[in-house]
Amino acid sequence: MNSPNDPHPLLKDYVRYETRRQFFKRGASFIGSAALGMLAPQLLRAGAPQVANEPMLPKVLGPHFPARAKQVIYLHMVGGPPQMDLFDYKPVMKDYYDKDLPESVRQGQRLTTMTSGQTRFPIAPSLYKFAQHGKAGMWVSELLPWTSKMVDDMCFIRSMHTEAINHEPAICYMQTGNQITGRPCMGSWVSYGLGSLNQDLPTFVVLVAKSTNTEQVQAISGRLWSSGYLPGQHAGVSFRSAGHPILFINNPAGVSAGVRRKMLDGLKELNELNFRQLADPETHTRIEQFELAFRMQSSVPELTDTSGEPDSTYQLYGVEAKKPGTFANTALLARRMVERGVRFVQVYHNNWDTHSNVAGRLPMQCKDIDQACYGLVQDLKQRGLLDSTLVVWGGEFGRTVYSQGGLTKENYGRDHHPRCFTMWMAGGGSKPGFIHGETDDFSYNIVKDPVHIHDFHATALRLLGMNHETFTFRYQGLDQRLTGVEPSRVVSEVLA
Repeated sequence: MNSPNDPHPLLKDYVRYETRRQFFKRGASFIGSAALGMLAPQLLRAGAPQVANEPMLPKVLGPHFPARAKQVIYLHMVGGPPQMDLFDYKPVMKDYYDKDLPESVRQGQRLTTMTSGQTRFPIAPSLYKFAQHGKAGMWVSELLPWTSKMVDDMCFIRSMHTEAINHEPAICYMQTGNQITGRPCMGSWVSYGLGSLNQDLPTFVVLVAKSTNTEQVQAISGRLWSSGYLPGQHAGVSFRSAGHPILFINNPAGVSAGVRRKMLDGLKELNELNFRQLADPETHTRIEQFELAFRMQSSVPELTDTSGEPDSTYQLYGVEAKKPGTFANTALLARRMVERGVRFVQVYHNNWDTHSNVAGRLPMQCKDIDQACYGLVQDLKQRGLLDSTLVVWGGEFGRTVYSQGGLTKENYGRDHHPRCFTMWMAGGGSKPGFIHGETDDFSYNIVKDPVHIHDFHATALRLLGMNHETFTFRYQGLDQRLTGVEPSRVVSEVLA
């Protein structure tokens, strides 16, 4: 029979043959936790975010600088919106209709397999009228009448660029700072660095909106909101648009809240015992996930129930906001989430991959998001939340000025284009009514103030009070960071 002090039989070999490296690694972890425990009251008095329990304290770093933004709403248009049809006005292109793109402009840029076999690259001027708006005179397409009303609240970057030319690596690059999957996304980094503002809701939430048109949707997988090598509790929590927002958090029939509480208490004791024996940090992740799920049983239904919103809300966002799963509905939920302390809200809207039928698809895409984006920004503004909430809008790359496939006066298609695209920000310390960057007459090459994806990430982190160069996580012997190892800079010009 085993002595009461003996390890469990299944753990006996593990304990007996533990290596010196494993022992000292565990010892260092315990010493660090003890030291941080003594410092915890000072950290909390200094303004570091509070967390659910002490084992989570080492995961919250706090800002390096005074933060302009506390929360983020990131609106990702999956597929790549055509910048020259929305924000990057190129009137000279009307004179080039159906003429081949000059090789001096293309400069040998690699093409996707969807247009590399074309014998011609005929230029397709935008079908849509543009007008200048706001104090800065920002050009905005007629497809975005609501957006044009708020350009003085927005900061436009017309010189974004990337190396990725296909969707999966490009979206991954935009979200995680790397074209290879398995890295933490931006939301996970923010969760890891700043922690929670509401212990009853996830720190990082993901919403996938349904587009009205579904001609060419792209795959959106949980890899995009993975925590990668960061601790698991920093992964995004995906809310469903129909049925229960989150699966498996409600009690089964016949199981009361009291019974569930007793079960979780017992399970926590077992997991704590497991942690003391194995020192696996993911054990505390598991404990926290169970506890958060229990708390969300009451917080999530209240969050997602929009029936109490006044009529003025739907006048602002549009009547589509009443329909679960629409972009307008997710925008409204995003506001409700930041209002309740969710740190990072990621929204995906699909079907921007306009290889063909721009005339048939793009107006529907814009109608889905136009009033809703306006409503979101104005709603945050009137509630006093815009100053502390960074709203980001953009895709993973841009589109070509030349047509993919057939070209007519009434319609055309556009292929992927990584050399330049447009994004915008609002609130959170970004400079309102500002335009940064410039492209050539073909919206093909950047001629002024280029902004790489890593520069954008560095800038967003700076607005959140984080230094992208020192905000790291040790993994596989390297100090990993969102902005990677190549030089990147904070785009100070777009900071208010």
